Amino acid sequence: MGLYSTMRTSASGMAGQANRLGAVADNIANSTTTGYKRASIEFSSLVLDSGGTEYVSGSVESHTRYAISEEGARKSTTSATDLAVKGSGFFIVSGDNGQTYMTRAGSFIPDGNGDLVNAAGFKLMGYSLANGAPSVVANGTAGLEPVNIGAVALQATPSTAAAFKVNLPYNSTPVAAGNLPSANAATAEYTAKTSLTAYDNLGNKITLDVYSTNMGGGNWQVSVFNQADAGPGGGFPYAAGPLSTQTLAFDNTTGKLTAASPTSVNVPIPNGATLVIDMAGSTQLGAGYTLLDATVVNGNAPSPVDRIEIAEDGTLYTVFESGTRIATYKIPLGSVASPDNLQPLAGNIFVPTSNSGEMQIGFPGDSGFGKMISGALEQSTVDLASELTTMIEAERNYTANSKVFQTGSELMEVLVNLKR
Repeated sequence: MGLYSTMRTSASGMAGQANRLGAVADNIANSTTTGYKRASIEFSSLVLDSGGTEYVSGSVESHTRYAISEEGARKSTTSATDLAVKGSGFFIVSGDNGQTYMTRAGSFIPDGNGDLVNAAGFKLMGYSLANGAPSVVANGTAGLEPVNIGAVALQATPSTAAAFKVNLPYNSTPVAAGNLPSANAATAEYTAKTSLTAYDNLGNKITLDVYSTNMGGGNWQVSVFNQADAGPGGGFPYAAGPLSTQTLAFDNTTGKLTAASPTSVNVPIPNGATLVIDMAGSTQLGAGYTLLDATVVNGNAPSPVDRIEIAEDGTLYTVFESGTRIATYKIPLGSVASPDNLQPLAGNIFVPTSNSGEMQIGFPGDSGFGKMISGALEQSTVDLASELTTMIEAERNYTANSKVFQTGSELMEVLVNLKR
């Protein structure tokens, strides 16, 4: 074995252990970095064919590996926009250049524009629900946009649905056709009246007067008026006719709505949407008028944002002070076939490589994807005790390799001095 090859082999050993110490230094420095995945150095031998009886030493090669698929422990926080993934998947983020990346660092907060950004300045990407359910491209990022919670400010929502369930008295006196509320005459008669509050497009309250009138034969007329049009005494005649009129038909044997009877009343709200009043479940029994349910299901007056909620399936809800909850974004996750072969970049982000496979996109909870946890952060996978042990091992191995190099150098010096 040549002395030069001995020195080259020991030099490669020192270089490999130096790389190992570098990985340890990175791990220790990032032991508290959210979503950081520990790095390790693996070694492989490089053996040279001597071609004879003389042994020719080779060297050692070092390879860097990242335990990206290893899931770190989670710690709870008080911020709803702190996110962690329980299981497989990565958040999809974008940089200033518009390129998308993958990360497990979910410490997101709104910036000056309202975009959710993490500690490294990367923006969280999601699908807007402004136009309904998103159209997801499984192997591409088309349709993704930065999740912005600053654009949702004071907002009013028109009412579109209501529940109105009553018992109508079977034994009440039928009203003559000319005196029904739909005629809107001063002599109008009715069996019962209930008022509902709805909201128009601007969030103004619209009070609706709902009249239920026995027409005889199991038929009941339901007429809806705008209370703002009521006469001086607060009733008939209204300044305008009914917003909607519907006739319900009941089975006089069972007291339930017949199969052919309508079960709802569609009311066009002035400067608003069509309010569908669901009356399914109403009855006609031998008891007094009983209001069982009278609820406007949605709609609200102008209200500021109170908080943000993010569900396990990635749906981001904006909750207003009025209590209205509106789904505004759907946050997806990205995954690859071999996460450990992703290429790490500065900022605790990863990009796919030929060895990792291309990124696939899906929603949390779907097949192959983990759940999204709000109010939690994934901690670093670094174990300080293990890293310190590795550091000591690398130091001892480096010293041993340096001794081999020193011995080779001394033998070379002896060889040179033979001529003297």
